[in-house]
Amino acid sequence: MPAQHPLDGAWDRSRTSVRQRVDRLRSKSFQIAQCAVAAAVAWFIASDLLGHQTPFFAPIAAVVCLGTSYGQRLRRVVEVTFGVAIGVLIADLLVIALGSGWWQLGLIVALAMTTAILLDAGQLFVTQAAVQSIVVATLVPDSGQAFVRWTDALIGGAVALVAATVVPAAPLRRPRQQAALVLQKVADLLRAASDVMANGEIEPALELLADARATDHLVHELRAAADEGLSVVASSPFRVRHRPGLRQVAELIEPVDKALRSTRVLVRRCAVTAHYRRVVPPSYSLLCRDLADACEEVVTERPATRWADTARPALLAVGEGTGQLERTSDLSVEVLLAQLRSVTADLLEVTGLDPIEATDSLPPVQP
Repeated sequence: MPAQHPLDGAWDRSRTSVRQRVDRLRSKSFQIAQCAVAAAVAWFIASDLLGHQTPFFAPIAAVVCLGTSYGQRLRRVVEVTFGVAIGVLIADLLVIALGSGWWQLGLIVALAMTTAILLDAGQLFVTQAAVQSIVVATLVPDSGQAFVRWTDALIGGAVALVAATVVPAAPLRRPRQQAALVLQKVADLLRAASDVMANGEIEPALELLADARATDHLVHELRAAADEGLSVVASSPFRVRHRPGLRQVAELIEPVDKALRSTRVLVRRCAVTAHYRRVVPPSYSLLCRDLADACEEVVTERPATRWADTARPALLAVGEGTGQLERTSDLSVEVLLAQLRSVTADLLEVTGLDPIEATDSLPPVQP
């Protein structure tokens, strides 16, 4: 097999990076639009309806509270609003007592952050207290403007709270879609590992190993999607009914992660057997392909609200097959058998069995 030119590899990575960035932008498009509309509405309320002059913190508070993710929006609203209050209060009092200047500014920031930390506040609370103390001490020496700035923060936070309840269904579907994507990758790796077992070629084995080692981000994205979905149902009263299904997907993250990790170990052992020219019995390759087919059943045979157990019989059949595979004296081949059983047990957990049930469902291997 001819070696790939370095420029070809760089071009492939570039195309992958661009595609990932476009996908990320597409997934965040609603949040971007939501932040933009919230900022405009907050400015309109503070400026046009209440008559505040340049109420720039109202849209800032709305955008900071919403962010570009759904996680902990309610907490962000509280931290921004009260952080502003602390910063404004301390700065207002000290500006009146000490005036404005470089040393007064340093003292004001230190006292604002100290107060926020003593209140056992989060990082955003502390940061907002410091930022607002700087704004009041440098741009708003008139103490009467402090209350207006706090009002602007309340307006921005209120607009963010209302906007946070308007959430599309996409974040609720994404955890299940991402879980299916991870399991489909497991199936693809298993099928490719079956080919390596059959032909024993080293180059495909090394390429497969590199592919398997680049899968960590899939589980990370699954965790992020599950956290985001749970945050949506926590912040939007219109999506509460989706909570049980999302919790179930969140509970499947660990077995899905285990299945992917076990598959990576299997792929690595396949590469070792190919490197040392070990002969793998044909039955191992066939059973690995059966396991890939069963994994794809886990992906496709599922209802809308829960992971189906309809794929369990196929996995149990593979488990029975691992107990009947021919044994060899080669340690590398024995490790392949152990990993086939590990992946099978992990996938059985995905279908709803607990770890003990999944392990006990596999028969002992023949001597």
